[in-house]
Amino acid sequence: MSLDWIYYAISWILLTWHSAWDAIKVPVGSVLGTNWAWILAIIFLVVTVRVILFPVFVKQIKSQRAMQALQPKVKELQEKHKGDRETLQKEMMELYRKEKANPLMGCLPMFLQIPVFLGLFHVLRRLDPAKSNKTLYGWTVDQFNSASSAKIFTAPIAGKFGSTADELARLGANGTTVKIIAGILVLVMMGTTYLTSRQMILKTGWAEDPQQRMVQRLMLYGIPLSLLISGAIFPIGVIIYWVTNNLFTLGQQQWVLRKFPPLVTNQKPGSPAPRNPVQPAKTGGFLNRAKPAAQVPAKPAAPKVAGPKPGAKPTNPKKGRPAKRQG
Repeated sequence: MSLDWIYYAISWILLTWHSAWDAIKVPVGSVLGTNWAWILAIIFLVVTVRVILFPVFVKQIKSQRAMQALQPKVKELQEKHKGDRETLQKEMMELYRKEKANPLMGCLPMFLQIPVFLGLFHVLRRLDPAKSNKTLYGWTVDQFNSASSAKIFTAPIAGKFGSTADELARLGANGTTVKIIAGILVLVMMGTTYLTSRQMILKTGWAEDPQQRMVQRLMLYGIPLSLLISGAIFPIGVIIYWVTNNLFTLGQQQWVLRKFPPLVTNQKPGSPAPRNPVQPAKTGGFLNRAKPAAQVPAKPAAPKVAGPKPGAKPTNPKKGRPAKRQG
């Protein structure tokens, strides 16, 4: 299956944003050795894709809430069918079907962004001045030459940590500078990737389903560590896209989690999910923190006075008082 349509779409969005920033005279190479028109074009490629995928992100949050609400039932099935993995899987699939919950929906936005990432990776990898066909995917020769020489802090966006000496020579780049800038960006990419997964897991809790928990661990630790190796082959422009996408995700998740707080928070892996979790009602206060109910002081009880016994003579309150002295 040809992916040319993805390359044309990514190129069109990238070139459109570059033309927009170039039209308003964004500085080219004069500020911190950076061609800001191309850097902003990559950043707003992220914004464009995330706006298009926002409805999918909303469905992802709803699916995560549905999966979270089903955790007590999932735990009951696990206890009921302990040791019978095949029956457990069938019962869980039936539960998901009945409750209209999709375990894979949580990963859908990420999967939909993979073609965009691969498209940008392919397009930026072509930015080699030695290429003969510079007008592929709708580019003009001037646009191709401009992007090939575009830099961030004097490192070309088409360069990568693992660029060969020949590639660096064609890009007119300094190998040490490229490695420093690419290395710093790879570390930032790993850190922001870890934070996006950690943010969601800390807010929604660890899944009771072992498979779901394994996916969470993979997202939290496996993917960031894999970037340490794969980041060496990513062009710097692709790393900028990834970091920007992570920052966008952090902000978007924070907004959603604050607007729609999850049912369970700070659940540790392996700990049982509480049954019938109750979400405390919000009563205002600073950052929507619940204010403690005011304690009304109890009124002291009046001392009990024993009544006279039946048949007893009434007592004279004046009797027994000391007589007043005569002057």
